[in-house]
Amino acid sequence: MRAIIVQHEEHEGAGWLGPALEHVGFSLVPRFRRVEPADAEAELVVVMGGSMSAFDSHRWLDDEVSLLALRLERRAPCLGVCLGAQLLARAAGATVFRGERPEIGAAPIRWTKAGMADAVTGSDAGTLVVALWHQDTFTPVPGATLLASSERYEQQAFRLHNSYGFQFHLELSTTAFEQWLAAGCGKPAAGSPDLTAALGTASRLAASEASRRALVTRIALHFARVVRGHRPVA
Repeated sequence: MRAIIVQHEEHEGAGWLGPALEHVGFSLVPRFRRVEPADAEAELVVVMGGSMSAFDSHRWLDDEVSLLALRLERRAPCLGVCLGAQLLARAAGATVFRGERPEIGAAPIRWTKAGMADAVTGSDAGTLVVALWHQDTFTPVPGATLLASSERYEQQAFRLHNSYGFQFHLELSTTAFEQWLAAGCGKPAAGSPDLTAALGTASRLAASEASRRALVTRIALHFARVVRGHRPVA
């Protein structure tokens, strides 16, 4: 089983997702700011984050959206993380736009009723502290189920058929996120909060580390089951 991993920044790899996908039988195929026609036939496409916007004028972003739209039409599984979630939302017909304020640091997301009941995101806990680094958001995704929101932005996670989009960085360990913030990785929009203040929130992730790793494991298992035909498509 091939899992195409589309990366947009040198430092934004698959994180915990890589080993989790390999553990359930996927072979990782890296792509950097490009996709190939054969990726439409891959068992899974994963699109990671990046400092650019989903509506920026880059040919490779348009190519990614076209690939995701084709796969959604075929109900072939996709996973979008941060920018990847915005691209997946755009591919499904939502509008991606710049929000009023950046959302950077460790903060809780709140699961919706559907999110708490979902086979992948479902949890007895109503909230989860996650790593956030974005300002762009998107309108409700046509046909999708909203799984999570935050105090600042409603659209934080969604499910569309077999596919999932997460605005937060579920793939990052606490240490990795602290390193991102310390290094000033990415290009926060003008008026963003001081990164030193954001770094001060990163330690909040430690308490949710086990829960976030468990979520990544469930995501990998979900896609393995979909590909192997163990799970019907809604």
